[in-house]
Amino acid sequence: MHSSFLSLILTVTLVAFAGQVAAQSTESRDYQDGKRGKVTLPQGDRSFADVVVDYHRGTGEIEQTAGDPQAALHAPDFSGDVDDGSFLSLGCDGSVILQFTDNALIDVEGPDLYVFEVGPNVEAMSLAISEDGKTWEELGEISGGRAEVDISGRVAADRNFRYVRLTDDGIDCGTRFAGSDIDAVAAIGSTTRFVLDGKVLFAVDSTELREEARAALDALAEDIAEADLDRFRVVGHTDSEGSNAYNLELSRQRAASVQTYLGRHPDLEGMAITSEGRGETEPVASNATERGRARNRRVEIIGH
Repeated sequence: MHSSFLSLILTVTLVAFAGQVAAQSTESRDYQDGKRGKVTLPQGDRSFADVVVDYHRGTGEIEQTAGDPQAALHAPDFSGDVDDGSFLSLGCDGSVILQFTDNALIDVEGPDLYVFEVGPNVEAMSLAISEDGKTWEELGEISGGRAEVDISGRVAADRNFRYVRLTDDGIDCGTRFAGSDIDAVAAIGSTTRFVLDGKVLFAVDSTELREEARAALDALAEDIAEADLDRFRVVGHTDSEGSNAYNLELSRQRAASVQTYLGRHPDLEGMAITSEGRGETEPVASNATERGRARNRRVEIIGH
């Protein structure tokens, strides 16, 4: 980050709106898939899911070492010892929902998603992906081991997905690690994602940038340039206060204001920039509290 001020409003890793930023490798790296194979991920450690949204423990026996859903986050670390606590067992018909916070799944040439399934057996599971954690695109069954998924032709090419849901198929659950065993989930077709606090950028109901927003956007432009992106989208979001139509138009105009400012920045000269508004349709927190509504009032930068 370029200043302590910016670190309060700009998230490039882990949790949006966090006051501190945890460093993660963004260089291409090879990872063991648990089956004596390797997976190369261009964005390194940033490729992996960061947050457990929900875990529904299925039936059957699950050892205590395999019952923590946090084990499915971040880079794979299975040692070959099934009791090492490095993976999550879903249980028979169990499921887990994971979220990417500092990136998003997109369609690129070739495989877009890797699911590292380890443990004593290789079990199948079904996969679904979502932009908002509410509306899901069912992609069908994937097999275990190093499960490679190509979303090309199955979803619109310009969409980006931040949620992955894995559900065990309910077959062959007789081990002490019932169901599919998840070590990690990685988005190889991955965007760089920045999140800006709407309160810092705009006054209430306004689409004109605040004076203090300009310093934040100047620093952001430097980060975008350093990320070596070819193009990016500016996406506006609101909370649920007000009508759907009003929020959609407000989010569009705010995204356009940010697009205009960044488009004139010398560090981003020649870069393709588009903007769009999503209104209240993609909340990242509950709109029932002011804290949640504040998190939902945001502008995201989605890079490619």
